[in-house]
Amino acid sequence: MKGLSHPTNDVSLNPSSNSSIRDVIDGVDSSRRQFIQGSVSAAALASAGGLTLGGLVGTVQAAPVPPSPGFPGMGFESIPVSLDIDPSPSVSAVADAVKVPAGYTAKVFVAWGDPIMPGGAPFTGKATETAADQLKQFGMHNDGMHFFPLDGEGEARNSSKRGLLCVNNEYTHEELLFPDGQVGAGYTIAKTRKSQAAHGVSIVEARRKGGKWSVAKNSSLGRRITANTFMWVSGPAAGHALMQTREFVITDVVSTPTGNTSNGRVANGTVNNCANGYTPWGTYLTCEENWNGNFGGTAAVDTSTATEIGKLNRRYGVSAAGFGCRWHTTDPRWDVSTNPNEPHLFGWVVEIDPYDPKSVPVKRTALGRFKHESAQYVVDKDDHVALYMGDDERNEYIYKFVCKGKFNKGRRAANRNLLDEGTLYVARFDADLTGVWLPLTPESLGLDGKALRENPNFSGANDADVLAKILIKTRMAADAVGATMMDRPEWTGARPRINGFKEVEVYCTLTNNNRRGSAVASANATDGSTAAGSARPPVDAANPREDNVHGHIIRWREARQSVLSTAFTWDLFVQAGDSATAKVAKPTNNYQGNIVDAPNGSADYGAPDGLWFDDFGRLWVQTDQVGDGSGDFVNLGSNAMVCADPNTGETRRFLTSPNRCEVTGMTMTPNGRTMFVGIQHPGEDALAADPTQYSNWPQGQFATESDGITALPPGRPRSSVLVITKDDGGIIGT
Repeated sequence: MKGLSHPTNDVSLNPSSNSSIRDVIDGVDSSRRQFIQGSVSAAALASAGGLTLGGLVGTVQAAPVPPSPGFPGMGFESIPVSLDIDPSPSVSAVADAVKVPAGYTAKVFVAWGDPIMPGGAPFTGKATETAADQLKQFGMHNDGMHFFPLDGEGEARNSSKRGLLCVNNEYTHEELLFPDGQVGAGYTIAKTRKSQAAHGVSIVEARRKGGKWSVAKNSSLGRRITANTFMWVSGPAAGHALMQTREFVITDVVSTPTGNTSNGRVANGTVNNCANGYTPWGTYLTCEENWNGNFGGTAAVDTSTATEIGKLNRRYGVSAAGFGCRWHTTDPRWDVSTNPNEPHLFGWVVEIDPYDPKSVPVKRTALGRFKHESAQYVVDKDDHVALYMGDDERNEYIYKFVCKGKFNKGRRAANRNLLDEGTLYVARFDADLTGVWLPLTPESLGLDGKALRENPNFSGANDADVLAKILIKTRMAADAVGATMMDRPEWTGARPRINGFKEVEVYCTLTNNNRRGSAVASANATDGSTAAGSARPPVDAANPREDNVHGHIIRWREARQSVLSTAFTWDLFVQAGDSATAKVAKPTNNYQGNIVDAPNGSADYGAPDGLWFDDFGRLWVQTDQVGDGSGDFVNLGSNAMVCADPNTGETRRFLTSPNRCEVTGMTMTPNGRTMFVGIQHPGEDALAADPTQYSNWPQGQFATESDGITALPPGRPRSSVLVITKDDGGIIGT
């Protein structure tokens, strides 16, 4: 997630003399290079002084990409970037519309403010809805999502005509949420409650009749999970002293302290729900990302390195100012100066049963606490379960959680608490293209040669106490054991093991890091005292470009095709970039990238963020850059979604987006004939006085009921979920 609520990336420039990835690959034996022949060799070219694999492809007429092992092929041609060659200074450089290839149709399925449950009021376009209205409407700024099939007409549970679409609602743009913006006549508890009601998760019943998809607006399965929803806290950190907070009675008009302290096993709400996951037993996983920005302080907030709370706040970016969110000024639950433990109830993966609207969401602490960006499951050949996760901030880490128990295919209830017991690991990527999963347990050794139970950050009365602290302070534990600092690890995705492909192969987008390779290098301190995102690491094999503004995608294969393995091999699937860039190349970064496309430059993209494999083996990648065709993305136009062949890396641009939005979140129906894609914060940065200053989407593109959707009232841009179908009724991507 970029957006107003994402930490800013200040610019730093510096040439580096570190070895390039090409030098690393040259030293790797031929058997190991066989895994990387179509991808890391491509990555190597980007470090070779300006040469790109795309440049070698040449200008040829695009033809269908043929099938290959584990990949069904691609049948569409790349669409152009959304970019005007010579825009007027007063007009956006990008079209304020969604575009897809010929033979495909994209429509709005649901938008911020649409009713999704009984009693829901239609969106007015005037932002006059109350918090009570918002609680029955689709939330704001949608992100990750998943489609859970329901019984359909004449179909079983795997129906592609009816299902529950679970969608994250990451954050709010207060200038659009209220008629007078965040402050206006004053910031009140009513504004806080509406903002809190627009966060969280929206569960929408989707139905397809007569060839058209629509929201079942009065469905009993429609549900909103918000910043105030009651939740359980489970796993090793539940009940710990650091999880015990001031207890409040929460009403529409006030949060009143009871004078008691909670037991650390309950929480209220989930926020900054960015990417997602789901489980093979049919539950939804929503991941709390930039939750720290929702907190603030009416008085000083401890960020010193001398106290436990201060060091925690510093390492996770909790401060009095936050990201400008003003909840803490009207709701004392979010005031860190008076309720210092409340942030520890956030930064988790939350499990939700979408099929049971009365179920209580559960925060699973065994998966660790950080800025979670997706949770991709893998069930290996022996039914062992692992979840792979990124921590979305510069210089953070990639994690794996391995469940203690096995997946039970026959009994859904038997898997209910699989995510409460297991081992959390963090990745170290070595220069010889191998890697190690480092366990984060009391007995794990830090770089100082001492067990984590002996580290002052985690020492406790017993190992249960130590483990709870490791999970609450996950970033600090990863610092201590020497994990590899990465360039903003975001979405993870696992390649389907189909059509003869048997490996456990996982991918992770590394969106960007302009602090990489700075003049004065620094690393996250092993004592966990580094302020969030402040280090300036040198380039390394897994992050080989200084000033990495365009980002890259890394992937790895588990040894023995087992998620239990602590050893893996890895490569760089792609380094994103702009083949027509005018930026002056650096020793380790030509800014052109090595995207495999034909003709050269036809599928250029930067800042990869969303990443997902469909069930057929196609890799889909979504981008998150400024989105208006400016700066480092002047040739790349708006944000986009591309499709790639994981065997060869060949990539095609499938979708371009409106002005100043992010393309994020994607899922399909089981038959692959319907795709849902998210468009977040179109027209970002507009002020309350002129909501459509930068975008009037989707109103400008989909204005009438004749488009097959609910008529869209004018007034302000709206984050939305698209429904995309192939005109011939075929599978998306063919």
